[in-house]
Amino acid sequence: MTGVWARARAFEPAVQLLFVNQFSINLGFYMLMPYLAAHLSGELGLAAWAVGLVLGVRNLSQQGMFLVGGALADRLGYKPMIVAGCALRTGGFAALAFAQTLPVLIAASAATGLAGALFNPAVRAYVAVEAGTPERRVEAFALFNVFYQTGILVGPLVGLALTGVDFKLTCAVAAVLFAVLSVVQVLRLPVRRAGDAAAAAGDAGGAGRGQWRAVFGNRPFWLFSLAMTGSYVLSFQVYLALPLEVERLLGGGTATTAATSGLFVVSGVVALVGQLRITDWCKRTWTREQCLVAGLGLMGAAFLPPALGGPGYAGVAALLLCAAALAAANAVLYPFEMDTVVSLARERWVATHYGLYNTVCGIGITLGNLAMGALLDVGESQGLPAVPWLAFAVLGAGCAVALRSLGRSGRLAAPVPALGGGVG
Repeated sequence: MTGVWARARAFEPAVQLLFVNQFSINLGFYMLMPYLAAHLSGELGLAAWAVGLVLGVRNLSQQGMFLVGGALADRLGYKPMIVAGCALRTGGFAALAFAQTLPVLIAASAATGLAGALFNPAVRAYVAVEAGTPERRVEAFALFNVFYQTGILVGPLVGLALTGVDFKLTCAVAAVLFAVLSVVQVLRLPVRRAGDAAAAAGDAGGAGRGQWRAVFGNRPFWLFSLAMTGSYVLSFQVYLALPLEVERLLGGGTATTAATSGLFVVSGVVALVGQLRITDWCKRTWTREQCLVAGLGLMGAAFLPPALGGPGYAGVAALLLCAAALAAANAVLYPFEMDTVVSLARERWVATHYGLYNTVCGIGITLGNLAMGALLDVGESQGLPAVPWLAFAVLGAGCAVALRSLGRSGRLAAPVPALGGGVG
């Protein structure tokens, strides 16, 4: 991490703070959320449908409100939404420590989801605007992903130790962490109002209409979002298809738990060790469009080893290879994907575009998981275990072809004007 921090220090202090914030946000989130379901069903004795409802409300409140959070960030400024999101998550996590009834649990879960919808688009827009040039944006988002993935990797380990004492302790530590983040950002994060926010302040009605026309009428952005949705469906299989396949191969028990944990460790290590090296190589070798196409192609190819994998531990090895390839593909995609969103937005209403992008991809994940879950069931019931993995591979290849088509038609090369606004 020494080299990572050395490169991070080349950016403005505000961007450095956002890197550390994102690590802390993921640390706090992932130290608690992986163990929430066990707490709800075990200590509180909730039925499975109630556990699903509480977790589903969190996801719905986040995915459904991304667009609102992004729009507010563009109109009110990025800092207020970042601070508000962290403060709201402080309250949500604190409430989860003491909630005993289903309505209170639902309210606390909804608060944690809404918090993410408030700060996620704002953080990404702040990083994009502050980084400046497209080349700097790509590097900034590569670094951002390193801090992001580090939080995901470390969070569950910290949470495991805390939850071993008491789940309430985990909630309390997570709440305190977000409270500290809120205070630090109030004191240290400069106010960033893009030119769009200034326009909105001067002409609320006209700017509002212009904001929605610019976002919803942006056809290249919509096409890019739909093509990229497949990458999110495929990436999510680390949490769905791969663990289910581990259980099918090993049949449960300690070996299954260890192998499932290995999937996440492999993914995290590849992201931490490889992200900057992969991004640097891609910048030297390919155009942005070629990076996107290659990343999606690799993401699809990642599912070929499970399709060819054998029984038992040979199959598990294929799954670990799949997880590593998915992480490498995401390292190729993420910085250029985030930069493309800014470019297609023509660097106007950036947070709103990020919010809509997250909403579209979130809907795609839900629909894609339903379809892929059905394929997994069909493959198992019909004795054709390779079918879902081949479908994943085809989805990745199809999305790569779609992006290549968009690139060749010039729809990924939106004009990039100078960034407006400043720190006020």
